[in-house]
Amino acid sequence: MVWRVVRFFLFQLGGGLIGYWLMAGGNPVHGLIAGLLVASAVWVVIDLTRGVRLLHWLKEADHSRPVRLHGVWAEVATRTQRWLRLQEHRVQDSERRLQDFLAAIQSSPNGVVLLDAMGRIEWCNQTAAEHFGFDPQRDVQQHIGNLVREPDFLAYLAAGDFTHDVLMPGPRSTPGRPVRLAVHLHDYGEGRRLLLSRDVTALEQAEAMRRDFVANVSHEIRTPLTVLAGFIETLQTLPLAEAERERYLGLMAQQAQRMQTLVSDLLTLSRLEGSPPPRADEWLSMERLLSQCEQDGRELSIMLAPPGHTWSRVMTGPAEVAGSYAELQSAVSNLISNAVRYTPASGLIELAWSALPDGRAELSVKDAGPGIAPEHLPRLTERFYRVDRSRSRDTGGTGLGLAIVKHVAQRHGAQLRIDSAPGRGSRFAMVLPASRIRSAAQAQD
Repeated sequence: MVWRVVRFFLFQLGGGLIGYWLMAGGNPVHGLIAGLLVASAVWVVIDLTRGVRLLHWLKEADHSRPVRLHGVWAEVATRTQRWLRLQEHRVQDSERRLQDFLAAIQSSPNGVVLLDAMGRIEWCNQTAAEHFGFDPQRDVQQHIGNLVREPDFLAYLAAGDFTHDVLMPGPRSTPGRPVRLAVHLHDYGEGRRLLLSRDVTALEQAEAMRRDFVANVSHEIRTPLTVLAGFIETLQTLPLAEAERERYLGLMAQQAQRMQTLVSDLLTLSRLEGSPPPRADEWLSMERLLSQCEQDGRELSIMLAPPGHTWSRVMTGPAEVAGSYAELQSAVSNLISNAVRYTPASGLIELAWSALPDGRAELSVKDAGPGIAPEHLPRLTERFYRVDRSRSRDTGGTGLGLAIVKHVAQRHGAQLRIDSAPGRGSRFAMVLPASRIRSAAQAQD
């Protein structure tokens, strides 16, 4: 700045001397004054020109190109350029942070919608677009009430009480594949609102399954308990003949065994769901497994349907399977038990262990029962699902056998196949992967 003042005075001095020299033959004082005025005017013009150049440079979009100036204007330009670069870096950093923030929201499993003070959509992530059927570009500035027409949501929006969620069906919900959303609004900023959505379909299904499970267990236990309580009251209050007393005690033992079987199956399911998967390097003999399961089935057959059933066992598959002996025995025993319970006395029950052309192996149990209608097949492995509830209870089933079989199959990487039709019996098969089977020759190597 000092140098600028010095230069100004030097410029004035030069102008005055030139004016004095030019007017030396006349009035030198007038020449001095005229020289000072002309020098000041020239100085102002030059200074304004530099200022205009700086102004034009500031108006340009690209400030990375330096402007050539001198003196204080060059300093102003340099400092301005430095400040603009700093601001540009800050804007870029803010933009980068904003994009990172939006990317994080985009990857959120929850839907996020930003609403302005009028309830119009300012931005939404892809999850919210899928939840509500939005188009993230087309529906910007659309009122949320015009796009989400569910009455429960509209009432929630109008009430203004956002201390709780509201549950509503998703736009793609169907009776076969229901979709349930939990929606929550939060106030923020100056009248703006943040809308969060969660897909709670799985949670609601799990809760429904839990309620059904508790209700089914309670019902299954209540029935034998009621029978036991009735017989106990009868034995306590009435004088009975020895034969009738023995009959009552036998029925009580039968109901107690039914409850014990139910508890055992529940514990088996709990163990299967909570334990690590079976190892793939522990090998068991399929001959031993099926022989034991068939023997147990024959004994049950004689108890339930004297004089028993006709049995067939075919062993053409690999000698060994990798997995848990206890789990596979439980699964096969449940399949055989079902076959025994639904096959008429003297009917044929077929066990088969065979190799498949693709390297896998199949274990199957076929009965000669009444068969199952096609509409029941997809639900057979659900807990406590019964095709004929009265017949299932009469035969002593708990409704958990096929659920256990499904879990065991999944834990061994196997597929459960069910083939049945009314009037031609049923065939249940577990197809084990090639990685879990080996032949006798491979076992000796």
